[in-house]
Amino acid sequence: MSAYLQNLTIRLAQGVGELPEPVRQLHADYFLSAQRPDGGFGGREGESDLYYTTFAMRGLSILGELYGDVADRIEAFLKPMLNSHQTIVDFFSLFYAANLLKVSAGNDIFKDADPNWPDQVAEFLETLRRPDGGYAKAMEGHAGSTYHTFLVMLVLELIERPIPNPELIVAFLESQREEDGGWREIRASKRAGTNPTAAAVGCLQILNAIDEQKDPELVATTLDFLVEMQTSEGGLRANTRIPIADLLSSFTGALTLTDLDALDEIDLPAYRRFVDSMQLEAGGFQAAAWDTAHDVEYSFYGLGCLALLANEDRAG
Repeated sequence: MSAYLQNLTIRLAQGVGELPEPVRQLHADYFLSAQRPDGGFGGREGESDLYYTTFAMRGLSILGELYGDVADRIEAFLKPMLNSHQTIVDFFSLFYAANLLKVSAGNDIFKDADPNWPDQVAEFLETLRRPDGGYAKAMEGHAGSTYHTFLVMLVLELIERPIPNPELIVAFLESQREEDGGWREIRASKRAGTNPTAAAVGCLQILNAIDEQKDPELVATTLDFLVEMQTSEGGLRANTRIPIADLLSSFTGALTLTDLDALDEIDLPAYRRFVDSMQLEAGGFQAAAWDTAHDVEYSFYGLGCLALLANEDRAG
């Protein structure tokens, strides 16, 4: 598995391991009950798909429940995906799912694949490189995307292929950075956002390109930006135009603050209250205060938030 993702999975699993047994069991039952007859997982509408299946697998993995019959059924769902055309998001989901399955359960969906497939994937990904140094979402894209550049880097780590010309990615990220903190998703974006900021910091971590001694302003302005994203609810919002906190931004923002050794820069009791308020009695999490439903994606984010808090409590 990618060094970045392996480290993240271990950290989240350690945090989940600190949670009370009834809480772990509640959410394990939620994810297990969401598996469909075809072995996959779906969102709030439609059939099972790769995207939601990977989020369910991430939840099951950090709960220690990704093995046995559950894993075998997931393998049967994933195998047909090997011959389909994928977006970058699906590429990432497929390779991440395959690695989780192999590490957690020993199931290898690539064991009969063409041995040259990693090189073929790497060559395709490079066709998404744009003159600005980043990677576009699709062939039709004209400019790099902070988030999709992060995904490409994760896929390359997952398939154990080098990241070409990393200095171009650093330059691209610099062009996406706002002077007062945070990163934009694309160059046409009018403001920075919590999630592209998390993606940018993730890219820089993979490249070992964060040097607080040489660029203290980068860390300081990033912290200032993320702290500003905390709302009166206690969670973090996606950007300054959105008044409502959500679990996705709350997870990625808190993860980034943790990686910068600064999670305590936000109001942690308020953050904890927000995360707890998103937790459902029957298991799983809703996305935000306005949400009346739930799904495996946001349930993973909620569980991830609890894990980050548990790790912070242990360290404190």
